Amino acid sequence: MLQRTAPSRRSRVSPWLAACAALVVLGLLSCALGTKNISLAESWQALTAFDATNNNHLLVRELRVPRTILAIVVGAGLGLAGALMQSMTRNPLAEPGLLGVNAGAAFAVAIAITLGYVQPVGYMFFAFAGAAAASAIIYLMGNRRSGNDVVRLVLAGAGLSVMLMAATQILIIGGGTETHERFASWTTGSLAGRGYDVIPLAGGVILLGALIALSLSRSLDALALGEDSARSLGINPTRAWLLSSLAVMLLAGAATAAAGPISFIGLAAPHAARMLVGPHHVRYLPLSMLLGAGVLLIADIAGRLVASPAEIGAGAMSALIGAPIFIMLARRRLKAGR
Repeated sequence: MLQRTAPSRRSRVSPWLAACAALVVLGLLSCALGTKNISLAESWQALTAFDATNNNHLLVRELRVPRTILAIVVGAGLGLAGALMQSMTRNPLAEPGLLGVNAGAAFAVAIAITLGYVQPVGYMFFAFAGAAAASAIIYLMGNRRSGNDVVRLVLAGAGLSVMLMAATQILIIGGGTETHERFASWTTGSLAGRGYDVIPLAGGVILLGALIALSLSRSLDALALGEDSARSLGINPTRAWLLSSLAVMLLAGAATAAAGPISFIGLAAPHAARMLVGPHHVRYLPLSMLLGAGVLLIADIAGRLVASPAEIGAGAMSALIGAPIFIMLARRRLKAGR
């Protein structure tokens, strides 16, 4: 018996250890690499033995550390939001960017910028409202009582995204050059220039959304068996749906407000987590957070290096990483006749 259980236990622990180790390495690389590369040893020294007279230490502590922390927080939020949406809709193609949640938040942020808000902290609440409205519309159009048809959800999300982005462009163009420049800087999904002031609010909201999501692990496992089975196990499907929707709103809204619209991380990270630890949400959801943070760090680091000394926004790089995964999954579902 002991020989049988030991490999299973190791297989459960190893993805967590690997994900945590990779996140530490990526965090150090994020602090070291950029327009000016700094050695890993000096980057570590800037973290552990800070010298205010050293320009490299200042660069690491004041610019790259908050950027790295924000990438981890935002990536974790998007990974968990995507995992929740896939579980709620039973749709492996679901994620906040594809189903209009990010577009809703972006439209609300465009309104905030047009009204004169210039910092992510100032327009974060607008993003929450936009994400909530988009979630509600998709919820109604998806018609969960009829089983959340995959095609209906994807088409509804795509249509809503197109409509909201068109409205966003009208707002920005009508707002003048200054408004256009502010929104262009935000909409690339760039983490550049984000300071420590953004982290407490974004991190606090994402933490709240994560606590709500993780508390629903048992309910989501039961709902995967069907609503009738969930009720027989004492789970209220409506309550679970509402709490899951609230968690997605908080996670996607805070992430989008802090870093701009970033797609596909919520698609790629949950699939990788499911392959590594299986569908049980008590393991699947937290690993989605770790992998989402890692993917966004990779995208941000790659964006600094590909066009150096210029930068490509993490949102654009994550789309380059995630789009092939989306195409692969869509083709697989078509071949399966679903």
